[in-house]
Amino acid sequence: MSNSVKKAYIIKVEGLVQGVGFRPFIYRIANSNQINGWVENRNDGVVIHAEGEQNAIDDFKDSIKKKAPVASKIFSLSYEPAELMSFKDFNIVKSKNSSNDITEISPDIAVCADCLHDMKEQPHRISYPFINCTNCGPRFTIIKNLPYDRKMTTMAPFIMCDKCSSEYQNINDRRFHAQPIACNDCGPVYEMIYQERTINDINEIINIFSALLEDGKIVTIKGLGGFHMACDAKNEAAVKKLRKSKNRDGKPFAVMFKNIDCLREYANINTEEEELLLSWRKPIVLLNKHRSLAPSVSVGFHTIGAMLPYMPFHYLLFEKINIPAIVFTSGNISEEPIIIDNKKAIDKLLPISDAVIIYNREIYNRTDDSVTTVVNGKERILRRSRGYAPAPVRLNFDVSNILATGAELVNCFCIGKGKLAFLSQHIGDLKNIETLDFFTESIKNYKGVFRADPGTIVCDLHPDYLSTKYALEQGLPIIQVQHHHAHIASCMAENGLDEKVIGVALDGTGFGDDGHIWGGEFLLCDLADYQRIFHFDYVAMPGGDKASKEPWRMAISYLYKAFGKKFLDMDLPVLKEIDTQDILFLLSAIDKNINTPLTSSAGRLFDAVASLTGICHYSGFHAEAPMRLEKIIASGCSDTYSFQLNDVIDFQDTIKEIVQDIFDKIAPSIISAKFHNTIINVIFAASSIIRNRYDINSVVLSGGTFQNRYIAENVEKKLNDDGFKVITHSQVPSNDGGIALGQLSIAAKRRENSKFRI
Repeated sequence: MSNSVKKAYIIKVEGLVQGVGFRPFIYRIANSNQINGWVENRNDGVVIHAEGEQNAIDDFKDSIKKKAPVASKIFSLSYEPAELMSFKDFNIVKSKNSSNDITEISPDIAVCADCLHDMKEQPHRISYPFINCTNCGPRFTIIKNLPYDRKMTTMAPFIMCDKCSSEYQNINDRRFHAQPIACNDCGPVYEMIYQERTINDINEIINIFSALLEDGKIVTIKGLGGFHMACDAKNEAAVKKLRKSKNRDGKPFAVMFKNIDCLREYANINTEEEELLLSWRKPIVLLNKHRSLAPSVSVGFHTIGAMLPYMPFHYLLFEKINIPAIVFTSGNISEEPIIIDNKKAIDKLLPISDAVIIYNREIYNRTDDSVTTVVNGKERILRRSRGYAPAPVRLNFDVSNILATGAELVNCFCIGKGKLAFLSQHIGDLKNIETLDFFTESIKNYKGVFRADPGTIVCDLHPDYLSTKYALEQGLPIIQVQHHHAHIASCMAENGLDEKVIGVALDGTGFGDDGHIWGGEFLLCDLADYQRIFHFDYVAMPGGDKASKEPWRMAISYLYKAFGKKFLDMDLPVLKEIDTQDILFLLSAIDKNINTPLTSSAGRLFDAVASLTGICHYSGFHAEAPMRLEKIIASGCSDTYSFQLNDVIDFQDTIKEIVQDIFDKIAPSIISAKFHNTIINVIFAASSIIRNRYDINSVVLSGGTFQNRYIAENVEKKLNDDGFKVITHSQVPSNDGGIALGQLSIAAKRRENSKFRI
């Protein structure tokens, strides 16, 4: 080509383009299109100087969009003419750290098929459990800073051997510029602590691990984002022992299966669920099971949280072990964060395990396994962590310099940068010092890696949330946002909405503007403000937060409201199971207004019905009662109960009819179905009235209640069939894990609006 027909362009690519093999990809397609110049990582994306004939440059740009690495996500590709420098070839140049602008950071990527093949074929990587390439391996969990280069990760202490260095520099190699590149000669290594011995050989570690699991033992292992505890998922004694060790009585365990075919033997898998299970994210997916493992795995639920192997170590284990599935649960004691430190794991988990397996690379960003489900053919994230965080939510407005601290349960925080909302990985319930430390440590990490220096902080209204207390202690201008407005705003932000909507926010708890506990809310709102139109009628919540752990309390409260003390003479399961003196004491507390805050919570109503029907009087974990009530729904039942919808939504008729059904010996499964159908009718009726009154057709559904598959599937269908535009969550949890995104969005819109003072 002559210089006279050459053109030069600067091409800028923004999005998820670091840590996903993007520069090597650009290098290869540049050479195949006869493009000279260079490519470099910058804080704010990938920048390319491209020189060549116009047709070749056009083909090059098209290839960037069409052939990008599977884990990448291009948000924008811009280009402008540049000075022709007459480069003789194409190169990857040293990354620049030139501004406070940032690009996206790749989540961790499950090991790819090519690396699994190499693990059997490459002499220096035979059975190497940290094998990776530009298409897979650790990313977010090892990144300390941008730009994404080895020296900015926890791989920095591991000096490449000559073989790895040669691969790293070879454009034709799949590991060209793969930052975590390593092998048996130069990379991290595993160690097993077993019977006061330290074992270093990976094959011996796998052999002992396999033998221990087959013998019904418990083994703790360091994973990508933290430690896990494992046992044979078909061995009831082992699973029960693990429950006792973790102090985890009732919550189902996640299970890792050998492969998708093995999983099919135990669960039904549709096309969307299979796609999720096999994706590079490798989340836990909630599936309907048709064959049981050990009873204590799912503790009576018809679903199973299933995942497939995602680390090389997992594949090595399943090649050796004669077990189809293993319980694979977070390495922690109940309610504490997943452990990431080797010494802490040995100190806390070795006493309750038969062996602990560690490795000598630091985990910098702690991440649990993500949990997803599929409803109406659409992915719904329940816990957003490994494989998803820290990918941002892209917004249509500026959220710079705002930090949102989220809620108390299933906490995530959110930091704004330009029009990007960086929602953190799952933090957990902010109820102890360990989780608070994880929260503050992660905020510090996010501020550093995303070059954020928040000037405004936004939090929940609830004065006792640790996230609120943290916000108040920072000395920054503060905005406090109502919990359920934040729920609706979160769903709106995820879906790119900035308009008036009908907001249906149903959950367990949220501090209201009137000082009561909200949770059954129908709002007219936009991102800046809201108006409460309807809500579930208030009822006393005896014992305050204790009522969420003891559903019988709400059953008594609803009975008392519907029947007065006449209910004490009724033949009801809850009255047989709970001591009469405890019930009388509770009624006295209600009468005297002693620790009996008023609540409109949907969650507490579900608790009441679960206890009334004898399903669950005491909850061993968050939302157990509603989950068990959903579990028994009779299929094919379309009957409902009565309710009153005036200024408030009154369920006294519902409770009275449920009691009559109990007297008539109607099966709890039928009662559950009728109750769920009633809630669906309530949502439809209230939404219809608001639509007719305010001429608004968009209805946004958010809050933990919409994790109930039966509610979500059926209410979406009913609303859609009547012409509503229904907006739901997908990539952000509908539970309190999405609250921070809503808080951030509300604060940003109020900052734009002179009506609100910040």
